[in-house]
Amino acid sequence: MSKQFDVLVIGAGPGGYIAAIRAAQLGFSVACCEFSAYDDPAGEPRLGGTCLNAGCIPLKALVASSEAYEKAVLHLPEHGITATGISIDVAKMQKRKEAIVTKMTSGVKFLFRKNKITFLKGRGSFAGKTDAGYRIIISGQDGDEEVLSQKVIIATGSKARHIPNVQVDNVTICDNEGALKFTEAPKKLGVIGAGVIGLEVGSVWRRLGAEITVLEVMPSFLGAADESISREASKLFLKQGLNIKLGVRIGQAKLTKDGVSIAYTDDQGSEHTLECDKLIVSVGRTPNTEKLNLEAVGLQTDERGFIPVNDHCATAAPGVYAIGDVVRGPMLAHKAEDEGVMVAELLAGQKPHLDYNSMPWVIYTTPEIAWVGKTEQQLRSEGRDYKTGQFPFAANGRALGLGDADGFIKMLADAKTDEILGVHIIGASASDLIAEAALAMEFHASSEDVARTCHPHPSLSEVMREAALAIEKRALNM
Repeated sequence: MSKQFDVLVIGAGPGGYIAAIRAAQLGFSVACCEFSAYDDPAGEPRLGGTCLNAGCIPLKALVASSEAYEKAVLHLPEHGITATGISIDVAKMQKRKEAIVTKMTSGVKFLFRKNKITFLKGRGSFAGKTDAGYRIIISGQDGDEEVLSQKVIIATGSKARHIPNVQVDNVTICDNEGALKFTEAPKKLGVIGAGVIGLEVGSVWRRLGAEITVLEVMPSFLGAADESISREASKLFLKQGLNIKLGVRIGQAKLTKDGVSIAYTDDQGSEHTLECDKLIVSVGRTPNTEKLNLEAVGLQTDERGFIPVNDHCATAAPGVYAIGDVVRGPMLAHKAEDEGVMVAELLAGQKPHLDYNSMPWVIYTTPEIAWVGKTEQQLRSEGRDYKTGQFPFAANGRALGLGDADGFIKMLADAKTDEILGVHIIGASASDLIAEAALAMEFHASSEDVARTCHPHPSLSEVMREAALAIEKRALNM
C-alpha cells in the first residue's frame, strides 16, 4: 500500500525544506523528496538545494575568506599592524567552505527528524490523481516508489542558464558550481554576465589576485539597481581593478592549451578576443520544471519554463502549489522561504500575506549592495512625486573606525505622505542594514518614523537614520 501524506514537498532547497517544516509545525503529516546532484560523503541526496550546496552558503564562505585575505594584505598597516609572508591556501579555504556546507545540510536533516518529516530520497514527479490524493513517483537509487498526498508543493528550484557557443565543462568554462571549486586563483579570469552571481564570484577571485574581465550584454551596469547605486558601484569596482565591458555580443568560446579564448563584439561593433585561464558563465538561471510530468495533473509551464500561479502560489490544479525559482518573481532564497511559509499557513486555514515590494535584494561585493522597494528611475517612470535623502558612510564614525567608509544610503519617500518607497545601500554591512528598511516598509513607515527612532552610537545604522533625516534636509552630521 502506498504511503500517504497530508503534504508532499518536491524539492528540499530553501523554499522546500522551510515549507515542509512549517507544514509539520502546523500539524500536517509531511514528506519531502529530494534528488540531489551534489556530492555527499554518505552517498545520499543532500538537502538544501543550490543555495546550501552550490550557491548562497558556499559562495559567502569564499567571500569571507577572500575578504579576510585582502584585508590582511592591504589594510593591516592602516591599523599599525605589520605582517609579512601573508599567503592564501586555496585548498584550505575550500575545505573550510565544504565544512560549512556539510554543517548546514546536516542541520536540515536534523530539522526534518525534529519535526517528524519523512525524507523521501529520489526525484519526485506526478503520475496522476485519485480520490486519495495526488500520485507521486519517487525515483531513487533503489528504483521507483509511489506515494499519495492530498496537497503538493513544488519547490524544485533552478539551474544555471547556459548560452550557445560556450560549452560549460565546469573545469575551464564554468557556471556557478565550477566557479566555487577552483583549486587556485586564476591569473586571468573572464566572466560573462555582470549580474549578482557574476560580480560576487568574480570579486572572490579578484581579491585573491585574479585579473578580472566582465563581459555584459546589457548596455547599462546593474540595471535593476537604483541608478545612483549603479554609478557608485561602477566607479568603485573600476578602482578595484574590475574591467567591465558593457553592450557586448558574445561569440565562440574555444578551449586553448593555456585556458580559453572568447570572441566578442563591443558596443561599437569592433571584434575582440579575450584570452583567460578560466571563464565563468553567469547569465541567469532557468527553472527546474522539465521532469515533473506536470501534464499528468493537467498543468503546463509558460514559454520560459515557469509554473503559472496566483498571488498565493496556487496552480491551476486544486491542492498543488509552486514556490521559489519555479514561479514568477525574483530568484531569491528568502523569497522562496517566505512563499513556503505562506503556502503552509494557507493550507492550515490561516490568512498570511506576502509583500514582494518589501523583499530585499543583496549583492555580496565589496562594498556590499542592497536595496528594497522602488528605484528612483521606477518612480519617475510611474510619475510618482517623491523626495530623496542620502547620507555617506564617509561621515560616519563607525565606518571610519572600521576603515570601510565607501558608499552611502539613499532613501526615497512619497512627497505627500512621507511613506518610504525605497531604500538603496552601497556600503559596509549593507546586507544587514537593509533589514531595517524592509521592516519599515512592511509597516508602511514614513521617513520621519525612522528619523525619530533612536539609533545606537557609534554604529553603521546611524547612516540609515541620517538618510531619513536628509529627506527633509535636516541631516545632523553633514
